[in-house]
Amino acid sequence: MIQEIHTIVSPFKGTIEKVFIKENSYIYEWEKLFLIKSFEGDIMEISIGASGIITSLCVKEGDHVSTENILAHLKDDLLITGSD
Repeated sequence: MIQEIHTIVSPFKGTIEKVFIKENSYIYEWEKLFLIKSFEGDIMEISIGASGIITSLCVKEGDHVSTENILAHLKDDLLITGSD
């Protein structure tokens, strides 16, 4: 079954270093959404394999997050894209 609403969660513990998206903005598959700086100092990039509209943004730069914290919600446009 195709999922229409995606919950984007943090796979890392750390601090939101950069937010590249805004609520109600359109994003493309694998577009950079967030940068999270881990407590060890590594910068981790967050993206998702779906495109659509960001319906809610749950964090801002400087927020501390742990694994499974909700970062945003995406309404999938259900367009199949890809390349060879």
